[in-house]
Amino acid sequence: MDADKDLQQVKKRLLELAKRSYSQNVYTFTPFLGLLEQQAYHEIGGQLSYAGCQMDGGCPLCERKMIRFGNEESLGYAQPYPICCLQIAPLHLKFAENLTHRDYLGAVMNLGVERDTLGDIFVQDKEAYLFCQESIATFLTEQLVQVRRTRVKCLVSEVPGQLAVPALESVTVSVASPRIDGVVSKLYHMARSESQELFEMGKVYVNGRLTGSGSYLLKTDDTVTVRGYGRFIYTGGQGETRRGKQRICVKIYR
Repeated sequence: MDADKDLQQVKKRLLELAKRSYSQNVYTFTPFLGLLEQQAYHEIGGQLSYAGCQMDGGCPLCERKMIRFGNEESLGYAQPYPICCLQIAPLHLKFAENLTHRDYLGAVMNLGVERDTLGDIFVQDKEAYLFCQESIATFLTEQLVQVRRTRVKCLVSEVPGQLAVPALESVTVSVASPRIDGVVSKLYHMARSESQELFEMGKVYVNGRLTGSGSYLLKTDDTVTVRGYGRFIYTGGQGETRRGKQRICVKIYR
């Protein structure tokens, strides 16, 4: 029930931002939205299309995204998303810990910033790249000096090339059919009943849209996100096994 209420509030806010952009001839932006909040956008997309809305998170790999209302064609000028990429690197590489996504997020949140001002965090060996709203970039570069016991420096950065091109691992599995619940079950080594629970809990998204049905048949190039487990792209079938199962291929984000 709370999730439904939250979705309704997000929808109301999106409608307000679209109206303001259109009536005042200005660009308007949402904060960073998670997948559940993005679902609200997908559900009322038809009501928002007049305002020229689009989503972006800073790079193709980002799941958390902003929505921008307005476009150059209708407003007569261009305005980029107010998104900044920050590099967080250890001051002394020799003494740096192996930090996780949770470590970096916790350190940033402990500075008192709001979650919706932060986009995705990508951990690359001993450093990380954080997408955030431009309005807090200077604050973070000045105040983020330590993650766990590791002293760090935080600098504005260009988006590195390895984030623009996803690291994908091709995996082939045998399933009864390309039904999404069976594929999820196989890939993440769980019982079919456990897979079904993920759909009931609203943790599975196809192409950014929530799907509550495990019976959905995957189509080539569908991107599936299973919250808490990972993300993969379905790339199609590769024939049958001797036992009559379908051999399919997916690319898993690493």
